[in-house]
Amino acid sequence: MKHVVFDIGNVLVDWHPAPAWIDDLGSAEAVEAFLKRVDFPARNLRCDKGETFADVARELPDPEDARLLALYPSRFPLTVVNEVPGTWAIVDQLEARGVPLHAITNWSAETWPEGLKAHPRLGTMFQTTIVSGAVDLIKPDPAIYRLFLDRSGLAASDCVFVDDKPENIAGAHSVGMDGIHFTDARAFEAALKDRGLL
Repeated sequence: MKHVVFDIGNVLVDWHPAPAWIDDLGSAEAVEAFLKRVDFPARNLRCDKGETFADVARELPDPEDARLLALYPSRFPLTVVNEVPGTWAIVDQLEARGVPLHAITNWSAETWPEGLKAHPRLGTMFQTTIVSGAVDLIKPDPAIYRLFLDRSGLAASDCVFVDDKPENIAGAHSVGMDGIHFTDARAFEAALKDRGLL
């Protein structure tokens, strides 16, 4: 039996960090400047690998920037309000057909519980969930896919991994998993049908 292994951000849930600070900073332009100033993508990735936002915020030279960045985990539900259009209907179809579902997500251990508050189903729909920040590994490191295979007890050849980033698909391929590069729900559905999963 084939198992579908999901990335979550921008496959199932839209993620946009800016809303976490719009009330503090007053405009989209000011938030964009803040994100650039603190190098948010790099610091967020470090937290996806296990560091805390409080720790990475302390490195910032500006106390106000540090204060705002440290607030991010408590503001996180504001960044994942919307579902990705169409994907959850595909999840429903897969579940109806008895296809087992799993997840490997680059996600901070601090913000994962906040994400579950916004989308509780993420906490119940997967047989195996690997949250990068909880295991100190991030995609596309092959080690995180191997950890998933170890914890799930699955063979790589039985897994179809879906992610919006090509490099993460390459990581899955490196351990022998099939991969679908997610662009939108329609293309994802077609790829699943090609594999006989829908």
